[in-house]
Amino acid sequence: MGIVYKRFLDGYPRVFCCKCKTHVSHSEALVSKMSIGHHGKAWLFDEVVNIIEGEPEDRPMTTGHHTVKDIYCTNCRELLGWKYERAEDESQKYKEGV
Repeated sequence: MGIVYKRFLDGYPRVFCCKCKTHVSHSEALVSKMSIGHHGKAWLFDEVVNIIEGEPEDRPMTTGHHTVKDIYCTNCRELLGWKYERAEDESQKYKEGV
């Protein structure tokens, strides 16, 4: 697999992996705190680092049908959330790629 280089964020308040404290994002990348996931509240970011993407899969979600990829911490492989690849509903297209 090779060497995995972790990116360290500085300047803004940071968001960390809850298991290993690897930097994942920063406060300026926060788009919304209004999302709801399977395990409760979810935050939407437009920039994340130190992640591994899973395979794309179609999922019915509260805001409609989406194609998403699970994202995992590069350091400990903890499931962090998901990334939107495609949204069917036009009003949800802003989520694509984040």
